[in-house]
Amino acid sequence: MAKKTNKSDDSSEDKPRVHKELEGFDIKINTFGEITNSYDIDRINAFLNKTVDDKKLRHRKDLKNKNEEGGEEEE
Repeated sequence: MAKKTNKSDDSSEDKPRVHKELEGFDIKINTFGEITNSYDIDRINAFLNKTVDDKKLRHRKDLKNKNEEGGEEEE
C-alpha cells in the first residue's frame, strides 16, 4: 500500500535560503505585474558586483575585480 502524504504540510510557505548579507530580502509580483522587493536595487547591485564575477565586465577599471585585491591590471 502506498504511503499517504500529509496535505497540511504546505511547502509553498517555506522561505528560500538566502545569503547572510541578503537576510530579509523578499520579492513579489503584484496584481499589475510590477516587481516589488524589500531591498533597494542599488543595494542588490552592490552585492552582485561584490560576489559575482562577470566576464564581460572584467576589462572595466571602475569596477573592482574580486580576484584582484590591491593591484592594478596591466594591459
